[in-house]
Amino acid sequence: MKAIVGLGNPGSEYGGTRHNVGFEVVDELARRWGVTLKKWKSIAHIALVKDRDVVLVEPSTYMNESGRAVGAVMAFYKILPADVLIVVDEAQLPLGKLRLRPSGSAGGHNGLKSVIEHVGRDFPRLRIGVDRGDREWDLSDRVLSRFPRTEREVVDRAVTRAADAVDTFVSDGVHLAMNRFNASGEPTSEEESR
Repeated sequence: MKAIVGLGNPGSEYGGTRHNVGFEVVDELARRWGVTLKKWKSIAHIALVKDRDVVLVEPSTYMNESGRAVGAVMAFYKILPADVLIVVDEAQLPLGKLRLRPSGSAGGHNGLKSVIEHVGRDFPRLRIGVDRGDREWDLSDRVLSRFPRTEREVVDRAVTRAADAVDTFVSDGVHLAMNRFNASGEPTSEEESR
């Protein structure tokens, strides 16, 4: 079994923010696969996709506590880290760019830091570029901001492509998905360390 985990913050006040694109990808997959996420053990919303042997997960903890929900789902369903794909926003990537890696560091992302604390570093992650914007802006304010209309179309396309990448991950594995969906060729050493 595989788990697809979109990271974000629970509550309608966070809907549509940069930090919640992981939730948007999971919502798109639930729509495509005809399932509904339901509350699970007060720490997540999940949906079993039996014909794909997948569980979709949206932690209902806040972003910096995401690892608690991920660890609990993995333990309950006996899922190995290599079969858990974490879908997350990335302020250091240009808007709409995708980057899929089989493992790595948190790269400064609090949600990934929490997952690493609970399950280690060896899980795949799909980062979706949400653009850092002006370096003078406070990063936490930036990721909690909503996309302006001018960016929303780019983000919607990225969410669709990210869902396609997840589909490929589920059917063909992380390496084929990386080859097909990472925007450029080989990563630089700086990118690889993230």
